[in-house]
This record gives sequence, C-alpha cells and structure tokens, in this order.
Amino acid sequence: MKLFTKVALASVITVLAAGAMANSAKSMKHAQKATDLRQSIFSLLSSNMGPLGGMARGKIPFDAEKVGKHALRINQLSKMIADYTRTDTSAHKVETEALDKIWSQPDDFAKRIKDLTKASANLQKAALSGKEGLMKKAIGGVGKTCGGCHDDFKAE
Repeated sequence: MKLFTKVALASVITVLAAGAMANSAKSMKHAQKATDLRQSIFSLLSSNMGPLGGMARGKIPFDAEKVGKHALRINQLSKMIADYTRTDTSAHKVETEALDKIWSQPDDFAKRIKDLTKASANLQKAALSGKEGLMKKAIGGVGKTCGGCHDDFKAE
C-alpha cells in the first residue's frame, strides 16, 4: 500500500474513532445545553412509551396503527441517543438523573441503545401483524429494554 493511502486511511480511522467517543463539556453552559438536549430525547421516548404501556395494561383501547406510530418514533429516537449522550457532563453540577456510567461504560450503554433499537423494530413488525398478543409481547420487550437501561444508567 502506498504511503499516502496508509496515511489517509489512518486519518479516517482516527477521525471516526474520535467521533464515537464522548467529548467532555467545556463549560457549565455547554454541559447544561447538552443535558437539556439529552433530556429532550428521553422525554420524547417517554411520551411514546406511555400510550403503549396504557394499551398493554388495558387502560387505553388497543390500536395497531397507533402502536406502529409509537414504535416507529421510538425506533427513530433510539438512533439519536448516542448523538445526544456523546457530551460527557459528569464534571459539571447539572441537574440530571443520568449516571456517570453512561460515559465510563460506553460499550455497555451502546449495547442498551442497540437493544432498544432492535426491540422497537420488533414492535413495528408486531404492529403490522395486527395481532394484539404479538403487540403486547413486543411492547413488553421495549419496556424491558427501557427498564434495564434505567436500572444501570439512571438515578431514580
């Protein structure tokens, strides 16, 4: 391999690796903004999980179309979590329920995100089936991934 190609390849790998790692907040203002954005993603996730939980518990009438809509949104939001948790705010005194383990155990956190993406995709498929039993089971799968992440990465 030519020297130029090796150098270019090494540069690309370095940039990609750096982009996947957390960046520390540079100031309290930066940490607060990152926290606000991170919390927005999780608020939106919660707003889509609420109706699903209500349907699964029989408190809201089951509606496959709505299940599919919420599953799609959760799936899309799950793909944003890594971007909005990339800024490590642990060095600043921001009001948050996020545990520092998000940044000290990034591989474990990334696995939780991947699990949510997969579970929400499974829920989308279940919604297409129109079968209430399949949808309830898949809603439980999404709820389990949320709960598991809360157990490990959220102060409650």
